[in-house]
Amino acid sequence: MGMKVDHIGVAVPDLEGALDVWRDVLALEVEDIEVVPDQKVKVAKLRAGESVIELLEPTEEDSPVGRFLARSGGGIHHICLEVEDLEAALEAFAAKGLRLVDEKPRIGAGGHRIAFVHPKTMGGVLLELTEAPR
Repeated sequence: MGMKVDHIGVAVPDLEGALDVWRDVLALEVEDIEVVPDQKVKVAKLRAGESVIELLEPTEEDSPVGRFLARSGGGIHHICLEVEDLEAALEAFAAKGLRLVDEKPRIGAGGHRIAFVHPKTMGGVLLELTEAPR
């Protein structure tokens, strides 16, 4: 099963304040900013060479990112791996005993199909999977 790192998600309490550093100081290019209502988050995607960093600001306190900020104060929220076939990856991971947050794909930022693997089975890291464009 071929995989590669798609992006790293960073939870921030204030997107504009975070962009002051990530965009203006580090000179990373902002590719897109969008609100993902299903996940109650505003996302800024920044290009860092071949990689992408997603800055995640909650749009509601009770969102997953809002709860993460309340617990940890911000920082790396998740790592996203791109897979060739999302359904096959979910089936393979579940068969190997990984606890899935999403048993079926859903739509995330940029309209991409995504699913999450629970951090309790990933050594404390929330793992997002996204499907490679076909």
